Amino acid sequence: MPGLSAPRTLLAFAAVLITAIAAWLAAGVEAGGIALVGAAVAALAALPPAEHTKTNTLPPEPITAGVPEAIEAIFEPVLLIAANRVIAANQAARTLLGAHILGEDVRVAIRHPAAAERLLDPEEAPAGAPIQLVGLGARDQHWEMRVRALPGGHRIVHLSDRTGSHAADRIRVDFVANASHELRTPLASILGFVETLEDAADDPETRTRFLGVMGNEARRMQRLIDDLMSLSRIEAEKYRAPDTSVDLPELVDEVHGELAALAPDRTADIVIDSDPVAPVRGDRVQLSQLLHNIIGNAMKYGRAGSPVTVSLRSSGGSMVRVTVSDEGEGIAPEHLPRLTERFYRVDSSRSRAAGGTGLGLAIVKHIVERHRGRLDISSAVGSGTIVTILLPAAQVPGSMSS
Repeated sequence: MPGLSAPRTLLAFAAVLITAIAAWLAAGVEAGGIALVGAAVAALAALPPAEHTKTNTLPPEPITAGVPEAIEAIFEPVLLIAANRVIAANQAARTLLGAHILGEDVRVAIRHPAAAERLLDPEEAPAGAPIQLVGLGARDQHWEMRVRALPGGHRIVHLSDRTGSHAADRIRVDFVANASHELRTPLASILGFVETLEDAADDPETRTRFLGVMGNEARRMQRLIDDLMSLSRIEAEKYRAPDTSVDLPELVDEVHGELAALAPDRTADIVIDSDPVAPVRGDRVQLSQLLHNIIGNAMKYGRAGSPVTVSLRSSGGSMVRVTVSDEGEGIAPEHLPRLTERFYRVDSSRSRAAGGTGLGLAIVKHIVERHRGRLDISSAVGSGTIVTILLPAAQVPGSMSS
């Protein structure tokens, strides 16, 4: 019956949308987003003309009716194409590719050889199979393109930004490679000296010297493994802010005493300049590690006999500023942005000779982030380096007496 066509169409529309939403939940946002848009387009295409067009003098609404509104709800670039022409594009697509793409050949609009090849031969890849596009938008951007066919020869093109995941993958691969290299180097030395020692077992002097080298390399491996485990623990806790109160002046004095025992020749170079400050909200073990790393770095890379100054100041009433400065050789500006990367070294040979693992400042950065603080490193070649850390106070100074 004609009077039932509208309810049936609406029921079909609802059924298609429910199916699309189920696909979205089952397959994920990327594939589900295309399924949802495709379902909406198909359902809109099935709608009959409005009631006032009973004479059929007006043509039915085209497939594009309502599509712009539907695809605008998707935050990633989406295009609707027909006969390789862009007939609709959401705001994300217009921002990425330009507002002029409407009406253009889609291969010209996207301007990427891999995309053009896929769009030219839609049967070459399975439906919805992703195509990787590198350099679209910006040279270092990575995009994933999916194409789905719709009734009537129309197609949906969906672009997903994968730049962040590619960067994370690269960092993970670099980390594993660097960690393997750092562990392999001392291990090779130990194995080499073991083999040599077997041939020189009757020479006490050689045996003693080789055992000393082997001990140093084993301790180097132990420091690296300890730092790797520490970094892993800090990262695992980064979303849980510490909630205990730590007296920083007391902790600085404690770290000073521990460093003095490890490097007595530089004990007199450490200068502590501390104002009365509020306790900070923090993890005492991690803050101790942070102070060990930044003060220890200043002692290693500062000139022997020059001061290493540790100062504590209140900052803005709700923060405590920790500053560690040395008068060493300094660091060139191009190295500063990368100092907190894992295993990054300005001078690899000098760092290893000083006993560094290449993870010290990476650990500092993650501790500061977990404490909801700020880290700043400034340096001038020939003058020295200043490390500044801001940490949230556990209470404002005015409330200390209450």
